[in-house]
Amino acid sequence: MRRLFPVSSDFAAADREWSLTELAEVYAYPEDAPVWLRANMVSSLDGAAHVGSRSQPLSSEADMRIFGVLRALADVVVVGAETVRQEGYRPARAREAFAARRRERGQTPAPAIAVLSVSLDLDFGQPLFTEPLTPTLILTGERAPAERVEAARAAGAQVVLAGPGAGAAPLDAVRALADRGLGRILCEGGPRVLASFAAAGALDELCLTLAPRVALGDAPRVMEGKTELPVPRDFALGSLMEEAGFLFTRYRRS
Repeated sequence: MRRLFPVSSDFAAADREWSLTELAEVYAYPEDAPVWLRANMVSSLDGAAHVGSRSQPLSSEADMRIFGVLRALADVVVVGAETVRQEGYRPARAREAFAARRRERGQTPAPAIAVLSVSLDLDFGQPLFTEPLTPTLILTGERAPAERVEAARAAGAQVVLAGPGAGAAPLDAVRALADRGLGRILCEGGPRVLASFAAAGALDELCLTLAPRVALGDAPRVMEGKTELPVPRDFALGSLMEEAGFLFTRYRRS
């Protein structure tokens, strides 16, 4: 892997294998931001966010390495219920390489997974709910189906009611997580969830992997929603790395 931007004497553009510690420094959350929401997504050259409803065909070994680092730095990983169903989400695992770093920051051994859901139509017998190292959260609204809320709690999930609606509004979800001390937030999609955070102005950073592959088909792009911004929102390039033709970009809100 080589870093193309920014280039410094410490991180030359030479192609080499990066340590997890070096990647963690590149992707560290800003120390002066008590709450920071970053997203991590992958896209094909023609804009597809997944192939056959899964992102794995667009990924690579380096992409998965960065995926693991981003998870290891986060307090909580936010994901939509549809993505949980399509991708077969499992609990985040503890990483020995990051154990000391997480202890120093007062973090749990592994980040919690927080599922955004309106209906709570989830299989509570799945490992995400039965085997988490850190209890799984469900972000929903105060008008969520009461019987599904009780089923989720009975399965061991922690239901967080964020806002007065049937589902959790983006800003209400961020505030609810921050109130629980979970300010380092990583969103892994899907496209509709990420679009809702971006439309609400809650997205601080986008880590986007551009895969050197063409997918065709009618898959959504990394953000897919009905809300159109009257003026495009600017983001500034924070870093750019490359390995095997894959580009790993990191953009921060201007």
